[in-house]
Order: sequence, then C-alpha cells, then structure tokens
Amino acid sequence: MATVTALHYERRDRVRVELDGAPWRTFPAAAVVAAGLRVGVTVDRPRARELGRAARRARALDAAGKALSRRDRSRAALAKQLERNGIPPEARTSAVETMARLGYVDDARFAAARAGSLASRGYGDEAIRFDLEQQGLAEEQVAAALETLELESDRARTIVGSEGETPKTARRLGAKGFSVEAIEAAIGAFE
Repeated sequence: MATVTALHYERRDRVRVELDGAPWRTFPAAAVVAAGLRVGVTVDRPRARELGRAARRARALDAAGKALSRRDRSRAALAKQLERNGIPPEARTSAVETMARLGYVDDARFAAARAGSLASRGYGDEAIRFDLEQQGLAEEQVAAALETLELESDRARTIVGSEGETPKTARRLGAKGFSVEAIEAAIGAFE
C-alpha cells in the first residue's frame, strides 16, 4: 500500500498523482474526486479499483461529449461511437444514460430533426425510414418523426414543379425513396 503525497493539477482537467514521493499516474480530475484521493490517503487495492472505474467513466463521458459536440446522435449511435473509441461496455452504458438524463441525447428530438433534414434535402418517406432505423431508433420514434413531415406527395409535387415533369425526375424521386403512389400523384398533378 502506498500513500498519496502530492496531487498536481495540470491543464485540461488532469491531476498528476504522486505516491510515496514518486510520480505515479495522471488521471482525469473527476476520477480523482470520485475516488476520494487527497494527500495522506492510502491507495489500497479497493481504492485503486475505484479510481480505475472512475477514470473509465470520466473517459467515457469525455468521449461522449466530444462525439455530441460534432453532431446530434441517437442513443444507439452514441453507444456505437463510444464502442469504436474503445470504451468498455459498463462505462459506455453509463455515459449514454448520463447524457440522456442531462438532455444531451434525446431519440425523439433526434428523429424529428433528422427526418426534417432529410425531407428538406429531397428524400422520400422510405429513405427517411431506412436512415432512421439505421440510426438505431425504435419503430414508434420513426413513425412519430414521419408524422411531423409535410405529406410525401406534396414534397414530390414540389420537386416535380421545380425540375419538370420528366421521366428523369420520376426516376430521381424513386431513387430518393418516394413511394410509387407519391410519384404518380406528383406527375399526374401537372398533366
């Protein structure tokens, strides 16, 4: 067993820990606080384990924050990103739950925003449904997000109105995930 003889705060919320007068390791400040490290505390096996768990949780939260700072994600997509970052399952689950509890991850909000974004870029309901399912969203969330959109046939009419009533436009609508019914309604509206 060793005793903490010094804690040195470093940049980027890191703390360098010295045991028995010698440098030991550097940890996230949150992990040091969570493990209750302070000068004079003995670092035994249980405290070292707690420090390791706290460091993994802090690393997971940091990675989750960085992933969410770049773009909004679903819970499943965030968990997948943390897995790619090498975060262990327990810390990954904890980080996703924490981010959801704090409101940084909200699948319903994500689904509605993603569906709206894809619809504004000219995608039909089937393409949007496929994309949302690939993001790991539940069927109910996908259905609710699609309900918030302008009718697919109206979106198809807008595209046909701007691009013209041509076979090329019809093929483009089909490739963008519009239903046959929506395409026929849009093409028929200009006849």
